[in-house]
Amino acid sequence: MQDPRLNKLADVLVHYSAKVQKGDIVGISADPAAEPLTQAVMRSVIQAGGLPFVTPRWAYYKEAMLEHASEDLLGMLHPLLKAYIDTVNVHFSLWAEDNTRSLSRYDTKRQSRLAQAYKPFLSTFMERAALPWEHPKRLRWIGTQFPTNASAQDAEMSLRQYEDFVYKAGLLHLEKPAKAWQEIHARQEKIRDYLQQKKIFHFKAPACEDHDGTDLRVDCSKSTWINCAGQENFPDGEVFAGPGAVDGHVNYTFPAVYNGMEVNSVRLRFKDGRVIDASASKNEDYLVKMLDQDAGARNLGEIAIGTNYSITDFSRNTLFDEKIGGTFHAAVGAGYPESGSSNQSALHWDMVCDLRPRKGKDGSAIPGGTISADGEVFHRDGQFVVV
Repeated sequence: MQDPRLNKLADVLVHYSAKVQKGDIVGISADPAAEPLTQAVMRSVIQAGGLPFVTPRWAYYKEAMLEHASEDLLGMLHPLLKAYIDTVNVHFSLWAEDNTRSLSRYDTKRQSRLAQAYKPFLSTFMERAALPWEHPKRLRWIGTQFPTNASAQDAEMSLRQYEDFVYKAGLLHLEKPAKAWQEIHARQEKIRDYLQQKKIFHFKAPACEDHDGTDLRVDCSKSTWINCAGQENFPDGEVFAGPGAVDGHVNYTFPAVYNGMEVNSVRLRFKDGRVIDASASKNEDYLVKMLDQDAGARNLGEIAIGTNYSITDFSRNTLFDEKIGGTFHAAVGAGYPESGSSNQSALHWDMVCDLRPRKGKDGSAIPGGTISADGEVFHRDGQFVVV
């Protein structure tokens, strides 16, 4: 029996998030395990008058390329993918990995080479997504997670627990989730308005038993803050900007996960917006190689504050972890043009720092952190205290 929440999710994605209209060319890129959701989204798109086109995202494709492709072939973007991203009006990504660690043992340099091949795709994606909603070439996109055992294992939950976690994060337990997201958008707009009037942001978190805390200054004087309330990522819940100069250091309290590789205790030191020193207690070599893959990978492309207080637990899935209410995250690599960032890279790696009071590994109490804007503390211990 199909979970009734899937039809509710599909309707929210199609009608609220992507606003599919009659005549829209709609691409649906989906892992095979997401078939129940793929069917529901396709059905809803057709009912809205859109023309769906489904492209299965086979995990084995990347594995085969990494294992067998020549260097020249590895660095090529498939021409049909270029035509796809130039053509579709709406792009859905439905993630449902059977194995979230499938690429972990492949050579990092070849993974970087493969990522570079997708750089033109990512650039076009971001350029079209940055256009105004009314622009005829605007790309409306939405990405969401279909629950699988692999993702449930990463989150240290049963599949049933993980399903509840996923759907609650999207407010699908409510009778009218789209209305709830509209209300969230209105609340976050007040936060966005406040942030847009500020210039210099200071992120601070105390030292604990295994790191020296976070002390990061970010210039957003030329940035545009974006209100994220379920119209691109789903679930959602953040406000973000494309930063200018960044100085100081950040110790990320949660593991940083990218392409299934888990990097622990990441510490980045920035000067003039660029990472000048990077370390980690696990998989440090992978971290450094990802940062060295192209000229833009060491630049900070995004700074953001998580606002979804329905998500409280770390799950090793960035879609959820970067939204945790009471955290902030920053992405090295490509930035979103609509946020004021011009940084280009094949990398976009979000890393999350907790600002909530918590207990250390030894059971000791660790106080929360603060975010200030132009000297005024507006966020303390994971809560907004001014807005």
